[in-house]
Amino acid sequence: MSNWVSKAVAKINADSHRSADTHLFKLPLPGNKGVDIYLKDESTHPTGSLKHRLARSLFLYALCNGKIKEDTTIVEASSGSTAVSEAYFARMIGVPFIAVIPQSTAHSKIHLIELYGGKVHFVGSAPEMHNASVELAKSIGGYFMNQFTYAERATDWRGNNNIAESIFKQMEFEPHPVPGMIVMSAGTGGSSATLGRYIRYRGYDTRLTVVDPENSVFFDSFHSGDTTLKSDKSSRIEGIGRPKVEHSFQPDVIDHMIQVPDAASVATIHWLEKRIGRKAGASTGTNLWGALQIAEEMVEQDESGSIVTLMCDSGERYLDTYYDQDWVTDHIGDISPYTRELEAWG
Repeated sequence: MSNWVSKAVAKINADSHRSADTHLFKLPLPGNKGVDIYLKDESTHPTGSLKHRLARSLFLYALCNGKIKEDTTIVEASSGSTAVSEAYFARMIGVPFIAVIPQSTAHSKIHLIELYGGKVHFVGSAPEMHNASVELAKSIGGYFMNQFTYAERATDWRGNNNIAESIFKQMEFEPHPVPGMIVMSAGTGGSSATLGRYIRYRGYDTRLTVVDPENSVFFDSFHSGDTTLKSDKSSRIEGIGRPKVEHSFQPDVIDHMIQVPDAASVATIHWLEKRIGRKAGASTGTNLWGALQIAEEMVEQDESGSIVTLMCDSGERYLDTYYDQDWVTDHIGDISPYTRELEAWG
C-alpha cells in the first residue's frame, strides 16, 4: 500500500475517532401504554446525516481495495446526502469529487456538496443516475463509488461501532433494552443489511421492518421475490426508495416491509416537529410512520416493548420543499388525513 493511501486511511480513521456517537432519544408519547419509541439522531454527524457513516465506509473500502489513488476523481450517483458526505471525505484526502444528482435535489444539498469542494452533474431523474455515473467516470478516468452496490459490503456488520452495535449498546439501561422491532427505510439497502445481519449475529430477539416510499420497487420485490423489477419514476422522499432493486438490498435479513404513502411521511415530520421542536427530513417521517403503525398494533394486542428507528437528517435541508406548504400541495398532495390520524397520539 502506498504512503499516500496509508495517510488517506489514517485521516478517515481519525475522523471516526473525533466523532462522538449519535444520540438515541425517547419520543415523548403521553398515551403510549407500555410501548416506547426511540429515534437515533443521525443528523448530528459532521455532514448532517446517516450517510456520513456510509461515506466513511465506502472510502475506506475503495482505498483498501486499491481503487482510489492520489489523482483519482471520485464519481457518485446520489439524491444528495451521500454526495454531501462523500464530498466531505474527498476534500479530506485531497481528491476531486463529482456528484451525479437529479435536478429535483434540494438546493441546500447542492450548496453543501459545493461547500465541501465537490462538483455536480445533473440528470433528469433518479433512474438516469447510474448509467450517467458509469459513463462520466469512464470518460474522465475516474472511479465510480457506486453506493448502491457496495454499501452492504463496505460496512462491517459484525460490529466495529456500526449503527446496529451502537443502538443495542445505547438501549442497555432502558426499560425494554432489547428492541422488539427496529424500523429502517431503504435507500441503498446497506443500513438494513447491517441491522439485519447484526441482529442474527448477536442472537437478539428483535425483528427488522423496512419501510418503503411510493415509486420504489423494494416493497414489491420483497413480496414477489422478483429482483428484476424496475420503475421509470423517482421517489419523492429524498434519500430513500429506488426505481430498481439495488445489489445492496438484502431481503433475506428483513422480517417485514411496510409501504408508506408519501403524504404520510410528510405529515409525520410536521407532527414530529410539534413533539420535539426540531425539523427532520422526510425519510425520518417514513421511518416514524412505520414505527407508529407497529406501536399501534402492539397496543391493540396488549403488548409492551420498545421500537427503535432513525432520524436520518435534519429538516433544515428541506425548507423549500417538505416545509413549504405550497410545494407540498403541488408535489405531495393533501396530507391532512394523515395529520388527523397522527393527532390520536397526542
